[in-house]
Amino acid sequence: MAIRYYTEDIKLPSLHKRETNEWIRAVAAHYDKVCGEISYIFCSDKKILAVNKTYLQHDYYTDVITFDYTEGNDISGDIFISLDTVQSNAALFGSTFGEELYRVLIHGVLHLCGIDDKASGEREAMTVKENEALALLPEKLRISVRQLRGK
Repeated sequence: MAIRYYTEDIKLPSLHKRETNEWIRAVAAHYDKVCGEISYIFCSDKKILAVNKTYLQHDYYTDVITFDYTEGNDISGDIFISLDTVQSNAALFGSTFGEELYRVLIHGVLHLCGIDDKASGEREAMTVKENEALALLPEKLRISVRQLRGK
C-alpha cells in the first residue's frame, strides 16, 4: 500500500514525503483506518475546475477534491489539490502556503476516514479535526511547513 504524489500542469511542492506519509498514516490510525492506495494529484485551478465540472457537475474552483475508493478500514482514493487555490486561500486566511497545503492534504484523508463537511455544522467539525491532525505534525514537518513557499 502506498501514498503517491503526482502533478498535472504544475510543479510538485517540496514535501518531506516519508515524514508526510508517516503523519498521514498516524492520522488514519487515529480513526482506526489503514492507508491503502492514496494518490495526491497537485494541479492548477484550470485542471481542478475541469475535474469538478466533469466528475461532480460543479462549475466552480475549489482547493481539494477527494475521490473515495475506501473499502472497510483500508482507505484509498485520489485527492486532487489546486496549488493555485491553496496559495490564494493562504493569503485569504492569513496563513502560510505550507500551512494551507498540509491542511488540504489531511482534509482529503479525513474524507477518506468518513468525515464529511457538507451538512450544517459539519464544516466546523471538519476544521476541528483538521486542527487536531495538524497538531500531530512532527517537528521536522512543522519547520518545513513554515518554510514552504507558493509560486
